[in-house]
Parts: sequence; C-alpha cells; structure tokens
Amino acid sequence: MSIRIRRDDCVGCGECVEACPGNLIKLDDEGLARMRRPRDCWGCTSCLKACPAGAVEFYLGADMGGTGATLGFSREGTISHWVVTCPDARRETIDVDSANANKY
Repeated sequence: MSIRIRRDDCVGCGECVEACPGNLIKLDDEGLARMRRPRDCWGCTSCLKACPAGAVEFYLGADMGGTGATLGFSREGTISHWVVTCPDARRETIDVDSANANKY
C-alpha cells in the first residue's frame, strides 16, 4: 500500500507532514510535499484525511477496485467523502456523517 501526492494540487501547507506517523512525508525545496520512498508507507491514510487540498491519493489493492485504483478523501462539515477511482475511470463515493457515525 502506498500514497501518491499530486504535486499540481499540493498547496505546501505541511498538514500531511504533521499527520504522517512514520515521518515519511517531507516538504521539498519547492515547498511541496513528497514521500521519498512510497513503498515505506504504512497505509494508515492519516495524510489523506489531513490534506485540505485533496492532493493525496491512496493506492488500493487489486481486490478493492482493480489494479491502479485509488482512494481520495474530502470533507464538507461533518460529512466525509471517500472516493474510489477505478482504472477505467469509474468513481464510487462513500459518504460518512461523523456526527452520526457511532449512533448505531
């Protein structure tokens, strides 16, 4: 498991750097986030949830959307949007309302 940081979308805020428990993400000389060795990624998705620009994607296994599928994240208030993008460009969105997540 690993992440991809889309440099065109990165705003250089450093939120992903702070969120990464493995200290694997750094800001480079241009002030943009990068992970030197993505294979070292723990797969915790902390950086994905911390990124306000949506510049971080998480690669999913072949059994979860097909080889090359990615998971993206965005938030609107208490609603978290988890978006699976499949290699054929299909997108599935899972919405979770954190205000009611533990209600049941």
